Amino acid sequence: MSRHVPTYELYGENTGRKPDFWLHCETIRSRSSLHHWEIRPHRHESFFQILYIEGGSGDAIFGENSHAIRPPAIITVPPGLNHGFRFSRDIDGLVITLLRSHLSHPPGDRSHLGEWFATPHLTPLDPDHAEAAYVMQTLKRLGDEFENRRSGRNEALAAYVALALRLTARISHEGNTQELPPNENERRMEMLSELIQQHFRSHKPASFYARELGLSPTHLTRIVRSMTGNTPHELIAGKLVEEAKRQLVFTLGSVQEIGFRLGFADPAYFSRFFVKYTGETPRVWRMREKVRLEEYRPPAMVAARNCPTRL
Repeated sequence: MSRHVPTYELYGENTGRKPDFWLHCETIRSRSSLHHWEIRPHRHESFFQILYIEGGSGDAIFGENSHAIRPPAIITVPPGLNHGFRFSRDIDGLVITLLRSHLSHPPGDRSHLGEWFATPHLTPLDPDHAEAAYVMQTLKRLGDEFENRRSGRNEALAAYVALALRLTARISHEGNTQELPPNENERRMEMLSELIQQHFRSHKPASFYARELGLSPTHLTRIVRSMTGNTPHELIAGKLVEEAKRQLVFTLGSVQEIGFRLGFADPAYFSRFFVKYTGETPRVWRMREKVRLEEYRPPAMVAARNCPTRL
């Protein structure tokens, strides 16, 4: 594309509600009908998008390439990709936009899922296929959960997104006969991620995870470095920081209470740990994020009405 391709930061109309920090969901019809069913080429630097196509038809444009859309299907759009859409007037489905930082794997990391996140995909769904049918139901439930602010909403949304993406990637891989099966190190990384999810609040050392995986600490470090560029300790710390940020934004607990929940008996140590990995104290980071969220809404919602190419 030789012409300028705009970059958009946010999404959504002026609903009078504070925008969600990490995820937004709306119907494709509600957005595309405002713009004559065509979303012109644009990109999002910070967001990953999922389009669930339940009915209708159209074309997805990734860079210079156009792909026919036939429902049911899932379209995934990585951050930074020039993309656009043309939809039929009977289009039916959802568009889900989430911060790239809330993906289970950073787009482009050395895992299969990270590589999958880094490239666009149009994945057909066979309703007679058990996992495809489950993805369709999961995304419908996600849309319902987003609209209804019930207790545990963010946890449910996170679970739905993670499950839908994991299963869609699996279906996509199954449809690609040239896809290589995951190697042993990738399986170990998946097992390590599951173990970290279970135990990160206990601050287990890297040697604990190595022992659980039947590896020496040196061997585990070698595998993790080759797959992510980080050490096991950095992965564990990253999970703690990620959860600390989530609780600072989504809960009303004090910094001290959040630290205790994450296994830090000493509030001062929790603060030093957070500063080490973010450059700010938990209190300063929380205040800055809340200010940023308040500042997001007015310009974002005005831009949504004025930018016909945004999805």
